[in-house]
Amino acid sequence: MAARRPGGLVASGPPGTSPRHVGSAPAPMCRGVCRSARCRCAAESAESARRRCAAESAESAPGADVPRRPRDNGRMRIRPVHDSELPRLQDIERAAGHCFRDVGMPEIADDEPPALEVLAGRLRAGLAWVAADPAAADVPVAYLIADHVDGDLHVEQVSVHPAYARRGIGRSLLEHLADRAAADGVPALTLTTFRDVPWNGPYYARCGFLTLDDGAVGPGLRAVREEEARLGLDRWPRVCMRRPVPRPASLAVAATPSRQG
Repeated sequence: MAARRPGGLVASGPPGTSPRHVGSAPAPMCRGVCRSARCRCAAESAESARRRCAAESAESAPGADVPRRPRDNGRMRIRPVHDSELPRLQDIERAAGHCFRDVGMPEIADDEPPALEVLAGRLRAGLAWVAADPAAADVPVAYLIADHVDGDLHVEQVSVHPAYARRGIGRSLLEHLADRAAADGVPALTLTTFRDVPWNGPYYARCGFLTLDDGAVGPGLRAVREEEARLGLDRWPRVCMRRPVPRPASLAVAATPSRQG
C-alpha cells in the first residue's frame, strides 16, 4: 500500500498500503502506500502474513515479467466514487489499518484517514474509484485515489475492507488505474510505500512495480518523500516504486513516423 499522504503523499500504505500527494490539499499521514495491499492481511497475524506473502512470491517469481491478472474478486464493480460515499471510504481506511499493529507499527494503524476535502478533491478530478459489492446494495468495499505526479499517475491510497480481503480486489483497482493511464497516454503508475512490510513493498513488486533508485526519482515524487520524512514515516524504510504502462496499440501506431515519401 502506499503511505497516507500529507497533501501529496502516496498513501500506500497506509494501498498499501497508503500514498499521498504533495501538491494538492493536505491529507493525513500515511499507512504504507497501498492500503489495499495491507488490508488483504488485516485479519492475519504478522507471521501468517509473512508466510502467505512468501508463498505468493515463490508462486509468481520465476520470469514473471507481466503482472498477474486479478483472481476472482467476487464480481465486484469498479466505478467512480459518489460524493455521499466519501465517509465510507474513511471507514474502510480505518478498518484496513489495524494489521499494522501486528508488525509493531501502531502509529500507522492509528493514522487518520484522508480528510473529506482531500477525497472530494480527487472525486472532482475524476481520480477516485471504488470496488462496490453488487450483492450488498452496491456498497463500496475498497477504494483507490490517485493524483498526477511527474507526468505519471500516482497511487495515493488503495485500501480494501478486511472483510473483503484476499479476493484480488486491490489488484483489480490497480489494474483499473493502469487501464486509465494507458487510455490517457500516461507512461506509468508510481507510489511510495514501506519497503519491508510484506503487504507493502513485496506486494507491489508482485503487481509489477519496480523500486526506483534515488537518481530516477522526479521532483514531484521527491517532494512526496520529503513530506513523508517530515511526518516521521522514515522511522521505517520507505521506497518509491514505478510501474510502466504499455501504450495501447492504437497510440503506438499513431506515433510511428510514416516511411512514405
